[in-house]
Amino acid sequence: MIGEYQQPDNLQDSEMEPLEGSEKAPEAMSSAETEVSADAEVVADAEAAEVSPAEEAQVLSVVQDLQQEIAALRSQLEERNSQCVRIAADFDNYRKRTAKEKEDLDQQARSRAITELLPVVDSFERARSQIKPQNEGEMGIHKSYQGVYKQLVESLKRLGVAPMRSEGTEFDPNLHEAVMRETTDEHPEGTVLEELVRGYMIGDRVLRHAMVKVAAAPEPVVTSEETSQNGSES
Repeated sequence: MIGEYQQPDNLQDSEMEPLEGSEKAPEAMSSAETEVSADAEVVADAEAAEVSPAEEAQVLSVVQDLQQEIAALRSQLEERNSQCVRIAADFDNYRKRTAKEKEDLDQQARSRAITELLPVVDSFERARSQIKPQNEGEMGIHKSYQGVYKQLVESLKRLGVAPMRSEGTEFDPNLHEAVMRETTDEHPEGTVLEELVRGYMIGDRVLRHAMVKVAAAPEPVVTSEETSQNGSES
């Protein structure tokens, strides 16, 4: 009887063991496919990044419009800043002008009020120079009103009022009013010889002009020789 064929053990073992390198082949193929896919994506991105001339022109137009708008806004901002500077300067000038006008009005009102008091001061000064007390009673009265005069003068000083000192100075039409002229060769022509009515200043302004007597140059004396010479020439 023919015996049954038995497969060698080593053949069965060879069929059961995989071939060397058979497990690495799929991994290599997967890596290659990944690289090909990545290259394809790079190419696709490059193609997508390419901009057509029309699109590029449109982008440039938008950029130019934005630049023009920025320039216009910058110009408007500079103009607004200039306007703010001008307004601030105008307001400062207005503030200074109104303050000066207010000061002038206050000065004028104060000057008018003080001017009304100056004749009273003149009366006290005339009384002091003209009245000579003859007894103790008159002296008491004299001291009494002179005390009032002193208080009045001190009050005027506190208000900024100061008397002029005109005698011996050169006549100044801005300060003096010439009411008399006296011919003299002892003083230069135009010298104030006497202050008839005292003038006053308030600050740097004239409160009242001083009424003064001014020196005038004497007329030249004509001699008899000059008279005869003039007659012969005629």
